[in-house]
Amino acid sequence: MSKKRSIFEEVGTGETARPQAQPGLIDRGQRGGRAAIRAWLMVLFALVIVMIAVGGLTRLTDSGLSITEWRPLTGALPPLSQADWESEFARYQEIDEFRIQNQWMELADFKVIYWWEWGHRQLGRVIGLVWAAGFAWFAVRRQIPPGWTSKLLLLGVLGGAQGAIGWWMVASGVTQGEGMVDVASYRLATHLGLAFVILGLITWYVLQLGRKPGDLLQARRAREAKQWGLSTGLLHFAFLQILIGALVAGIDAGRSYTDWPLMGGQVFPASAFALEPVWRNFFESPGLVQFIHRVTGYLLAAFAVVVWLRGRRSSHADTRFAFNAVMAAMSLQVVLGIVTVLYGAPAGIAIFHQLLAVLVWVLILRARFLSGYPVATSLRGKTA
Repeated sequence: MSKKRSIFEEVGTGETARPQAQPGLIDRGQRGGRAAIRAWLMVLFALVIVMIAVGGLTRLTDSGLSITEWRPLTGALPPLSQADWESEFARYQEIDEFRIQNQWMELADFKVIYWWEWGHRQLGRVIGLVWAAGFAWFAVRRQIPPGWTSKLLLLGVLGGAQGAIGWWMVASGVTQGEGMVDVASYRLATHLGLAFVILGLITWYVLQLGRKPGDLLQARRAREAKQWGLSTGLLHFAFLQILIGALVAGIDAGRSYTDWPLMGGQVFPASAFALEPVWRNFFESPGLVQFIHRVTGYLLAAFAVVVWLRGRRSSHADTRFAFNAVMAAMSLQVVLGIVTVLYGAPAGIAIFHQLLAVLVWVLILRARFLSGYPVATSLRGKTA
């Protein structure tokens, strides 16, 4: 029969101790290489922005059709001899852009537009290599946090699709006897739209990796649903405007009417429906496409004011500041859009307009993220 023990008796050393709760297991289990992966994604983020800028300048300089073949591997090397240059130029002379628009060009002129397009494609290869090298490095070292492998793979898949869509776009303008002197505008819009999707995903991933998983779970409980919904709508609306802007760029519609607020002295341009069949005007009529871009811009700006007013009511200082930043960038973009029209979309102003669209896009994403995962602050304004 065992001896009775006092309730005050200490447990002996031979007893098995009860496991103690260990805080931070969620963060510890998912930490992996979060900081390193975030830094890698930020490099990709910067490269994609440069890619968008170079792509815009390639379009503005009419350089996109200078390389008439898609050679994913061998195309990495530019012409290395006089014979190679003459061969490339001869291929370009066969397409409609040269025959109709650029017959004045000589080899020296061709080299200028060739280097723009070659640089654009080369930068795409660099981005692909940076993604592949980074993904392989983190995968081999088993530093990818749980649930993130598919997200990072998605970036690679979309990047590969972007290369194929880029050639699909260029192929629409590499024609003989069809009268095409530019790429199809809707294909250009698809190409640019996917670039913004990729940039948006990278931005979202960087924002997520900037906070501990446990903090995100806690912050999600304080989601401000109304602001989340409005910022989501603003994000989609801005994306639509970006696509319409690509249609404008694809047919140089920004240079067709250079007065504001009227268009050719009228509210509605006289040449809006000059093409047959009617549906072509929504993609190819400079007057109608620019008119749609203007009206959509007005509506987007008005909706941005509504979202901003709601965002100012947030109980979180960081969220309020994020919506203020969106409103400031949106206001500047409206002004710059008007300036772009008045000056006939010169390359310098037009590319600034495009890059400011990138900033607006990223700021909307950040405001949406902070609406869904607010940063709690104390009464004194310090982060809790």
